[in-house]
Amino acid sequence: MSSRPLIGVSTYLESKARWGVWELDAALLPVGYPRLVQDAGGIAVMLPPDDPAQAASVVSRLDGVVIAGGPDVEPVRYGAEVHPRTGPPARERDAWELALIQAALASGTPLLGICRGMQLLNVALGGTLVQHLDGHTGGTGSFGAHPVEPVPDTLLASLVPDKDTVPTYHHQAVDRLGEGLLVSARAEDGTVEAVERPGPGWVLGVQWHPEMGTDLRVMRGLIDASSGS
Repeated sequence: MSSRPLIGVSTYLESKARWGVWELDAALLPVGYPRLVQDAGGIAVMLPPDDPAQAASVVSRLDGVVIAGGPDVEPVRYGAEVHPRTGPPARERDAWELALIQAALASGTPLLGICRGMQLLNVALGGTLVQHLDGHTGGTGSFGAHPVEPVPDTLLASLVPDKDTVPTYHHQAVDRLGEGLLVSARAEDGTVEAVERPGPGWVLGVQWHPEMGTDLRVMRGLIDASSGS
């Protein structure tokens, strides 16, 4: 029996998180992420923010990388002024996760960006973001759901070939595409819902939250690529 691939998942970095009797600074991850990796056949390891100079060394020990969802990307990263609806920066995460993305791209390590992770992939390749749009959440602190339409003959369409309803929670989105990326799914309002980089390697970003549902197809795509399948 072949070993299960080791998948690194980036984490949140939060001040004064609470559990049990404790209220402490914490590197944390919603359990849906590791469970999705595990259910799809991988082993999940957490990658809390670290020195960006260590990203290449970290990625070299992994079979695949997932950049998780989270707070808004700081607009300075793509040369924009701060919109009134843009949230506070998460500079340690931005620096670390951009370094992880660049290391994965450089090494050919399979890479999946989820929500914020897709947006960071776009920014890492020189793209920009729409800083606010409506209609892609279920309200504050509540996931919504809406259909996405895969673009035929793309990596995403090979995994999710038909129109599908997905869990969603975001108020930002891809604007100008990063270099080498193509759109592989859209919502009914035209919002970019998936991007990928054709060519060698396996690089995919989805704007929705597969970890909040039961559909394993996107994560199984990463696991298969990480296993050399």
